[in-house]
Amino acid sequence: MLLPSPWRADFPAIAALQRQDQTYLDNAATTQKPQALLDALTHYYASGAANVHRAQHLPGAHATQAFENTRHKVAQWLNATHCGQIVFTHGATSALNLLAYGLEHLFNPGDEIVISASEHHANLLPWQQLAQRKHLSLIVLPLDASGVIDLNAAARLITPRTRLLAVSQLSNVLGVWQPLPALLALAKAHNVLTVIDGAQGIVHGRQDIEALGCDFYVFSSHKLYGPDGVGVLFGRHAALANLKHWQFGGEMVQDADYQHATFRSAPLGFEAGTPPIASVIGLGATLNYLSSLDQSAVNAHEAALHALLVEGLQQRPGVRLLGSPQLALVSFVVDGVHNADLAHLLTEQGIAVRAGHHCAMPLLKSLGLAGAIRVSLALYNDSDDLARFFDALDRALELLQ
Repeated sequence: MLLPSPWRADFPAIAALQRQDQTYLDNAATTQKPQALLDALTHYYASGAANVHRAQHLPGAHATQAFENTRHKVAQWLNATHCGQIVFTHGATSALNLLAYGLEHLFNPGDEIVISASEHHANLLPWQQLAQRKHLSLIVLPLDASGVIDLNAAARLITPRTRLLAVSQLSNVLGVWQPLPALLALAKAHNVLTVIDGAQGIVHGRQDIEALGCDFYVFSSHKLYGPDGVGVLFGRHAALANLKHWQFGGEMVQDADYQHATFRSAPLGFEAGTPPIASVIGLGATLNYLSSLDQSAVNAHEAALHALLVEGLQQRPGVRLLGSPQLALVSFVVDGVHNADLAHLLTEQGIAVRAGHHCAMPLLKSLGLAGAIRVSLALYNDSDDLARFFDALDRALELLQ
């Protein structure tokens, strides 16, 4: 089956990698960047870089306007009601740590935080460490055989003692969408604060935050075809009002003397110091590019590629898929083959995939595995990429099995 990507030429790095005989299939870790982003970064630096929210001069005004325009674009992309609900961070990990420290004052010893068994370390460790600091209980929702959170177990484990629920939207290991509407309804019944890690989910179509109904939603730009060094924290106004400031410095101050200070509310109150200006502006350009695409065509292309990947892996003896992957990524192991050995042989053939525990070590341990191979797809991948991957995989398995 031929599945060409009509968007491949929009990403200069793909052609550059091809000239190096490299096939890039590690998109869940980070994506390549469209020309529109590269142009925006060049324009910002070449036309006069300046700090934001501080200066009265023209370069500062231009930078501030471009920076705040991105805040509006992110709000539109998420269907947020107001751009003031968008806080720029240095990534999803930074946003989740902001929440863990900023909400700490709401917890008392004996309270419970609920996560799922599939969480990336970024949505596990901040809550784990908060639980240790405040003598809380960290409750882990189990998964069913396909990798989906067990809703019956969730109904038992989310209780009046629960203060916060933090779960990923799309697993970075198992590639399954979690049943967020049902989970959020269970949490809402007990007035539980809800945090959604959208680092993987944000990549696959626009998210309607209003319809979703969570209190907080986080993602990283670099997985959404944007620049690295910037992430987004969305918060409902009432939820943001609960946050205590956790980093201090320039711009977030409302008034200060040598002994006392008062601080701005969100969003600027949580953007202490000079933000990643160029990256924020670049994210705006990336969202412009993504908004210009036919999202239904992108979704259909990704679904067809995913089906081709799953079918090809299932046809190979000894290959075992983890869970029941639904979209864009597949993790697998091969009987009698160490994932690092297989990844090494694939790398030698120019195939870029991920090997190891994928920053989800407890999940892999629960599956009795030290690691796995992950293949993850993006809108610029095509069936030729998969053909090269399968050829390389067959040669590698012939040597290893």
